[in-house]
Amino acid sequence: MIDQNTIDTITKRGVEEIIIESEFINLLKENKPLRLKMGFDPSSSDIHLGHAVGLKKLRQLQDIGHKCILIIGDWTARIGDPTGVSATRKMLTQEEVESNAKTYLEQFFKIVDIDQTEVVYQSEWYGDFKLENVIELTSKFTVAQFLAREDFNNRYKQGKPIAITEFLYPLLQAYDSVAINSDVEFGGTDQKFNLLVGRELQSMNGMKPQQCLMVPLLVGTDGINKMSKSLNNYIGITDKPEDIYGKVMSIPDSLIINYLEVLSNFNNNEIEEMKKAMSLGNENPMIFKKELAKDIVTQFYTIQDAIDSELNFKMVVQGNEIPENLENHDLNEMINSKLSNILVKTSMAKSNSEAKRLINQGAIELNGVKLTEDAEMNSLKDGDIFKIGKQKFFQVSQNA
Repeated sequence: MIDQNTIDTITKRGVEEIIIESEFINLLKENKPLRLKMGFDPSSSDIHLGHAVGLKKLRQLQDIGHKCILIIGDWTARIGDPTGVSATRKMLTQEEVESNAKTYLEQFFKIVDIDQTEVVYQSEWYGDFKLENVIELTSKFTVAQFLAREDFNNRYKQGKPIAITEFLYPLLQAYDSVAINSDVEFGGTDQKFNLLVGRELQSMNGMKPQQCLMVPLLVGTDGINKMSKSLNNYIGITDKPEDIYGKVMSIPDSLIINYLEVLSNFNNNEIEEMKKAMSLGNENPMIFKKELAKDIVTQFYTIQDAIDSELNFKMVVQGNEIPENLENHDLNEMINSKLSNILVKTSMAKSNSEAKRLINQGAIELNGVKLTEDAEMNSLKDGDIFKIGKQKFFQVSQNA
């Protein structure tokens, strides 16, 4: 039998809302394997800690015998879910979907148990869909119901366009729940409308309606906005160990407890002790932030990587020293290039726009001198050292 402590951890920690919580708890107590629905929109291939909040909850349920049904949204990716944005997303090709899905799965299984997961593609059931099936599906809901969804409603009031295809996204996501006979669907709070449509569509089809488990949207390293790659306030789970550690150390103190609760492997009693010590001012919050950073690095790498990352942070960030083992890049490939191009070539920035933003923020130094213009680097010489932010370095060498 499942114990109360496990139930509390699953239903309270890192959970924003469960519909319907009492029914969900009864399902847990029945000790029968549940089909846990997790949908993946392959518009992006990377997972950051914001995604990890829901995936860790999924893993908790797998660890007590429940099974994840991961749906690759290869059909809905061709429509584009507008959740949280004010415009339609670009439709993806099948090749883009497959490429993103491959990378996603490699990262997904860093958190979720592969042996307790079944991977399915929407095309397995939508491939045989005909026009009459689509019309039948659309007939079950009204336009008024869909305009109740916040982002649709806001755009409608502002006179911004809403494509008819966008109304199909929640319907197709809902039908996924019917197709796989979902018992519980997971999502962020921004997915509440879509999850409830799935619950209602199952009832219409004579099925037991799924439970909806919604996790909070993780605030990014800026301490203000939802973690997002586009806002560059994210911590990727495939970032280097020292980068994960450094980024966690950069979060505001106000986020420490939240991150501990939704991302760490510390137990509830340990977190309560940390919370108490912080509220009383008995300890420097940085102590707990370091423990958090080590815990998160260990989840995706090893304890030794976490220890090395902590030492690197003390030396480079707190001690303002230059690391011993610098990345080396060929001087001949860098000289006469614009600074933004160099940052992209060395993977210190993912795009020219991100590189220019770093330059404008004064985050780039060359041999200890701040660079504030995206100029051509005509005077580079062997042994020059670039510093990006507080802890990223690389050296240009003649014989790299």
